[in-house]
Order: sequence, then structure tokens, then C-alpha cells
Amino acid sequence: MANKKYTIAVIQLNLNNTPEENRKKCLSWIRKAAEKGAEVISLPELYSSHYFCQSEDVSNFSLAEPLGDVSFTAFSDLAKELKVALIIPFFEKRMSGIYHNSAYIIDTDGSQAGLYRKMHIPDDPHFYEKFYFTPGDLGFKTTPTKKGKIGTLICWDQWYPEAARLTALKGAEVIFYPTAIGWHPSEKAQYGENQYGAWMNVMKGHAVANGVYVAAANRIGLEKYLPDTDGLEFWGNSFICGPQGEILAQASSDKEEILLAEVDLDHQENVRQNWPFFRDRRIDAFEDITKRALD
Repeated sequence: MANKKYTIAVIQLNLNNTPEENRKKCLSWIRKAAEKGAEVISLPELYSSHYFCQSEDVSNFSLAEPLGDVSFTAFSDLAKELKVALIIPFFEKRMSGIYHNSAYIIDTDGSQAGLYRKMHIPDDPHFYEKFYFTPGDLGFKTTPTKKGKIGTLICWDQWYPEAARLTALKGAEVIFYPTAIGWHPSEKAQYGENQYGAWMNVMKGHAVANGVYVAAANRIGLEKYLPDTDGLEFWGNSFICGPQGEILAQASSDKEEILLAEVDLDHQENVRQNWPFFRDRRIDAFEDITKRALD
């Protein structure tokens, strides 16, 4: 019988160290989250290193790992021990010359329940992801786990209502957004409030439009590892909201934290019955959504 209620968590961290140190840190924080009652836990995007996409540097490809490597084995063992489900975002080496920004969904028995590859790949100043990542080819997915039906999208995906919609239509009860988003320090005073506000609003909108829980796990801290740059200041503020966009838990902008909230499927059903957006969709009129532009 499916769980009617379960506890989810996102972990907000500074991830500025080596892969080995970051992995140890994340394993420790997941253990803490489980001790607090978390049953499904997400790390931030690209957990194992600094945010290397600030530059286009072929040496950073050495950070990638094939499927089934240490980012799976270490967290698989922990998931099995703690009997929790995990979302582990990592830099995937698919083959020579093909790399993805990916996430494992690991079930409570340590098995790989699913794999998601980031579909939307940005290319902005100091977010040079197109240099590193091939767009995902697995589509938008919902993964059944022993705790619940989990949707996973990654960072830049969070701006696209189509991604959230398709994930929800495949049965997601909660959509996790592992994230690495922040300010250019020189722009923070002028644009920072609006940028952060837009980030919050768009994901809360996905929750409302689809009647799902949304959980965003961001980094914190200034990552300034390149000479002659201001680096990126990751703005934290990880959050979990309910299916009406209501904030259930929110982190600070500058502290490492664990956020927990309860997914209540009876509440979700009640919201969808009273706000029947799925019922009233005009699917007969949506064919143009697949076109690049409408002239």
C-alpha cells in the first residue's frame, strides 16, 4: 500500500572542496537528515565539486565519473543502511566526449530506482554549462520509490513550465530541483532581489499549476577560484513548498541547513479536486507548444 504521508528533506551546503571531502560531508549530512526523520533526501546540483562551469576548461572533465562509480556506490550503501531514498546529482561521463549533468534516484534498498539527465543546459556568464554537458535524452520522468513517486529536474530546468507539467503528468507527488544558482557579486545590489524573487516565484508557480510539492536544494557561499573574477555567490534560500505554493520550510542565504517537510497525499488530492487544472487543460489546442516560435 502506498504511503499516504512521508517526510522529505533538502540539504543546503557549501561545496568548495575536493570530491572526496565533499562526498564525506554529504554522507554525514544525509545521516543527520535521516536522524531527523527524513525519508527522501536531496543534495544540491553537482554535489562533488566546486561549480566548475564558471570557466571553459577541459581539465574539469576529470571530475566526471561513469555510471555505477563512487557517487552511486557510496550513497547506495548509505541509502540501504538508513532505509531512505536519495537524489544524488553528479557529473556523468557517458563515454569519451559525451558528458551529462545527471542525478541518481536511489531507493531505500540501495538500488538505482532512476536516472535523470538535465534537459535544459544554460550558457550565461560564468554558467558555461554548454561547454560541458550534452542535453539529457531520457526525457522528463517520475520515479517510483518505496517512499513515494519522485520527480527530479535540475537547476535551469526550473524555469520551464513544460518540464514541471510533464513530470507531474507522469505521476510525481513531489518535484525536487537540485540547484546551483547565485549572484554575480557586482550585480547583486542592482538585480539580486528581482533575480531571487523570480527564482522563488517560478517554482512556487509550478507547484500551484500542477498540484505538487516542490523542493529546491541550493548551494551557499562565494566560490571564487578563478583569478581576476568576482566568482559566484550562491544564494541558498533552499525551500520546500506545498501544492498551493505555500512555504513549508525555507533556509537562510548563508548557512548550511537541513529542511524537512511532510508530503501529505490526501492534502494533495484535496487540492487537485478543488483546483482541477488537469481536468480543464485544453489538450486539443496545445499542438503549437512544440514549435520553436509562432509567426
